[in-house]
Amino acid sequence: MLGPCEGLLILAAFVLIFQFVKLKCQSCRLPPGPPPLPLIGNLWTLNFQLHYGRLMQLAKTYGNVYTLWVGHMPFVVLNGYDAVRNALVSHSEELSGRPVSPFFMDLMGEKGVILTSGHTWQQQRRFDLMTFRNLGLGKKGLEHRIQDEAQHLLETLTREKGNPIDPSRCLVHTVCNVISCVVFGRRFHVEDPIFQQLLKAIDLTIGAPGTFSGRMYDLFPQLMRLLPGPLNKVFQHYDMLLSFIMREVKTHRQSPEESLQDFIAFYLDQISKTRDDPSSTYTEDNMVQMVADLFITGTETTTTALRWALLYMVVHPIIQGKVQQELDTIIGPSQEIKYEDRKKLPYTNAVIHEILRYGNIVSVGLPRLCLKDTVLQGFPIKKGTIILPNLSSVLYDPECWETPQEFNPCHFLDHEGNFINREAFLPFSAGQRMCLGEQMAKIEFFIIFTSLLHAFTFRLPEGVKEARCDFILLATLQPHPYKICAIPRKMKRSPNVMW
Repeated sequence: MLGPCEGLLILAAFVLIFQFVKLKCQSCRLPPGPPPLPLIGNLWTLNFQLHYGRLMQLAKTYGNVYTLWVGHMPFVVLNGYDAVRNALVSHSEELSGRPVSPFFMDLMGEKGVILTSGHTWQQQRRFDLMTFRNLGLGKKGLEHRIQDEAQHLLETLTREKGNPIDPSRCLVHTVCNVISCVVFGRRFHVEDPIFQQLLKAIDLTIGAPGTFSGRMYDLFPQLMRLLPGPLNKVFQHYDMLLSFIMREVKTHRQSPEESLQDFIAFYLDQISKTRDDPSSTYTEDNMVQMVADLFITGTETTTTALRWALLYMVVHPIIQGKVQQELDTIIGPSQEIKYEDRKKLPYTNAVIHEILRYGNIVSVGLPRLCLKDTVLQGFPIKKGTIILPNLSSVLYDPECWETPQEFNPCHFLDHEGNFINREAFLPFSAGQRMCLGEQMAKIEFFIIFTSLLHAFTFRLPEGVKEARCDFILLATLQPHPYKICAIPRKMKRSPNVMW
């Protein structure tokens, strides 16, 4: 007669065998890929993280469309320019859904714009695009607010008098204050404790999915909900962020309508206009989550891109000098930089695009959900399948870039030094679910980056001979912490620029 231990072992073996057979049957209806294991799928193959380099290596074995199992969920991975662009552009409507992981479902729910699909997403996205166009107009428009924040940043760096600093703190304050002006209609002082709590909530929310606890939460959500751990802190800070936004909404409701020209004011007006429309998804819950979406995605991505930008300028001083020479010649010593100036600054524009290509902060790209049966690169894909576009495989595709593994602004210049767009430049993804804040991010990055290089030369601290250019894999690809010196420049107007 079997004892309890033997019985449990037999039961566990039966469950594992059942899971293995089930995975084999399901795999037959999907593109090829490495064989999955019960419970963990292919996570052992990936070393429990979605590293774009490993995904590119697997493509050499299984092709540019293949299947990976993350736990019990299959992901169809797209690799290389042809597969990614064909899917995201030619099949944009079919792939316009967004799967929601257990962690984000418990943290945010299917609200706002990032984690919604279908009718809710379409309405929220349409409103977002319209509102950002409206906010971009007038003397207090988006570009003017970015210029103001860039000026505050320059003043902060000037006070450092060329001493070594970690630029992360002042960059995140600048970027977050741009979002604050757009959303709340006001900026925060750097030392404001509420502002610091907002930044902490953003940091924890962005970092959580990349932690071991975050991965385990998505694999075993029912178990992880019962266990104490570091993710409890994430939920607490996120609740604090939502509570702060709700207090701001209450303040807006009590203020004269004509005195407010920000995202919350526009959204409250939209709620009022559509109150009697049964198909409307304009609710306070969606508004609060939308504001949180803007804070989290807008702050993290642009800040990280600027951190890479300054690091690359320190590592490539000749490129930094060429950007400064072009700025001195075209902009002059005192003129305020406008986004429109990018058309007169081909080399600077090329450097910015190369930073976004080579820095590649989003790495793999957010997953898509297939909303109807379709065919990708000859493979039938069923409704409900999760699609993972490996954006890095496009940004580093050797068939699209002359030197994909090198920082080379000439990728975006023709032989005469004119700026050229490249179809394989997809850091903001493509199709209907491409980054909603792309235009805002481009304006913000251009004005802040050029303002910094116009005013300062960035160098490594004395005694530091080199900086690390490898990344830390979190939700985005982060540079290792570093310190630099911002040396105020004495600008000289050059008669011409030759690259």
